[in-house]
Amino acid sequence: MQLVVARIGRAHGIKGEVTVEVRTDEPELRLGPGAVLLTDPASTGPLTIETGRVHSGRLLLRFEGVKDRTAAEALRNTLLIAEVDPEVLPEEEDEYYDHQLMDLDVVTKEGVEVGRITEISHLPSQDLFIVERPDGSEVLIPFVEEIVTEIDLEEQKAVIDPPPGLIDDQADDDEVADEPGTSSREES
Repeated sequence: MQLVVARIGRAHGIKGEVTVEVRTDEPELRLGPGAVLLTDPASTGPLTIETGRVHSGRLLLRFEGVKDRTAAEALRNTLLIAEVDPEVLPEEEDEYYDHQLMDLDVVTKEGVEVGRITEISHLPSQDLFIVERPDGSEVLIPFVEEIVTEIDLEEQKAVIDPPPGLIDDQADDDEVADEPGTSSREES
């Protein structure tokens, strides 16, 4: 099975180093010297990591055969992909690989069906579940402990406790209109 573990950013310096946006909780395992990674687009790889270091809070990598800034810049926006045994699980109890979460049914803690996870978006601040609702629309669910209260891989479901408005398509306009101090435009 293949996992996206990083995206190559801009070139750093003149000796072929690149910045990388890490997309794995195990960078020391997946992005260490000697690691051979597949790429997307496939034509740029596979790439073998020659060296890695942290500079000003960013991971910098140098790949075998990439010796100057021009070659490094040509790799920009390339996804780095690691081959992983599908039976191997993350070390931490509350960590999951994307493939484990894909296609899970999403339900509220009350048991109301929300939809099915079709994609996971890895943003700098947090991960998001992209959930396809039964009507075909999508809803974004932040993958944070306060909202996603349980992942049950055996039952193939994710239980959420959404704050008001997260999964509701429309605000409860009727409730707002009936509150004192509010007004609503009525049609005549």
